[in-house]
Amino acid sequence: MSDAALTNSSIVANYRDKTPTSARLAEEAGALLPSGIAHDSRYIEPYGIYVEHAKGPRKWDVDGNEYVDFFGGHGALLLGHNNDAVVAAIHEAMDQGSHFGSNHPREVRWASLVSEMIPSAERVRFTSSGTESTHMALRLARAATGRNGLARLKTHFHGWHDHMTSGYANHFDGSATPGVLESVAEQVVLLPPGDIEAAKRLLAENDDIAALFVEPTGGSFGMIPLSADYLAALRDITAQHGVMLIFDEVITGFRVSPGGAQGHYGITPDMTTLAKIIAGGLPGGAVVGRRDIMDALDFAAARADGKEKIAHPGTFNANPVSAAAGIAALEIIQSTDACDKANATCETIRQGMNRVLVDRGIAWSVYGTFSGFHIFMNTQGREIRPDAFNPFDIPFEELKTKNGDVANKLRLAMLVEGVDLMSWPGGLVSATHGQDDIDRTVAAFDKALAMLRDEGEI
Repeated sequence: MSDAALTNSSIVANYRDKTPTSARLAEEAGALLPSGIAHDSRYIEPYGIYVEHAKGPRKWDVDGNEYVDFFGGHGALLLGHNNDAVVAAIHEAMDQGSHFGSNHPREVRWASLVSEMIPSAERVRFTSSGTESTHMALRLARAATGRNGLARLKTHFHGWHDHMTSGYANHFDGSATPGVLESVAEQVVLLPPGDIEAAKRLLAENDDIAALFVEPTGGSFGMIPLSADYLAALRDITAQHGVMLIFDEVITGFRVSPGGAQGHYGITPDMTTLAKIIAGGLPGGAVVGRRDIMDALDFAAARADGKEKIAHPGTFNANPVSAAAGIAALEIIQSTDACDKANATCETIRQGMNRVLVDRGIAWSVYGTFSGFHIFMNTQGREIRPDAFNPFDIPFEELKTKNGDVANKLRLAMLVEGVDLMSWPGGLVSATHGQDDIDRTVAAFDKALAMLRDEGEI
């Protein structure tokens, strides 16, 4: 936002009035951290809130303001903040030791749960993050196929290592982003999302593609949605051409359903990358897949095949405290209707927010699948009805495009009204969000739109 927009906006002024301690901390952080933040999606002007504690669907900042939270630990907290069973498991594990540098019983139970729940998980290798998981999955795919190339879908995010930086937010031409070698970027082919003919042509013409990565519900958890038919067709053509199909279920895993998107759709990839929910809100991830692929990590199997084993250290792989949190969370998700509850609540939120848009005569829409919602801000001025919007009718570039200043003000206005949205803008819903959270969110959205209209933004 421009200096004038920050100075002359009543929304910004109200936000500053409510968050003076966050403002002070942001000023201190600005001298220490790039942009004063530790994660790009926490960037908001003039500054973000600083949270002191959280429980269930709510969190409280350092100024005592209460928020309905739709960040959800960047998607890690399907069970809400500080779930009692998860917290108890963490305390028990911490009392025994935070890091043994040895095998421990919890990693076996954790892997067993993942294998039971995720259809593609014949073998499990734990990592510390989703980025590490996608990096290892790519290496495994290259080892399994003897090929070098990588295919990805535009707008799909698979972490921040060098092969994954182009094409999810910018550089849709596949060119290298700052700090990435052109020779690395040249190994990656970016495909238009949902275009099965483009995928067929690529795999028919290029016999050096080792893997095709995809977020199975679409980029940014369905902001750019994919159909089940498209996923099924990808499964068929990758199998036909000997290409590893890799589902990035870092967000969708254990959220869409206990078996992830692959469990919901009945489509099993060769490998799957997992993080967030798998570790119950603590750092942790995994790459899982067919045994013959994962054997490249196995000392005995690699030796028997006469191959060099893929090395994989990692100080915090299967950390015992993360394992304890993951076990507790997955046992709840496996045995309850947590996924269905979050999905149903999110649908109610989408409907309520769209009623507000209809009542106010604003040609935006709130859409999404499962437990995620996205606010389509209609930058091209299309004639749409909010509650009859079909994102499949809109080019992915347009779905991805936001008016940055308006989106920023919308998030600030929602914070003023006690709701924290993700930067999409939109959010992820937990199994702990209830009717009061729904009502507060819809009311906050109505008031936020009124503020934006008063400032001439809509």
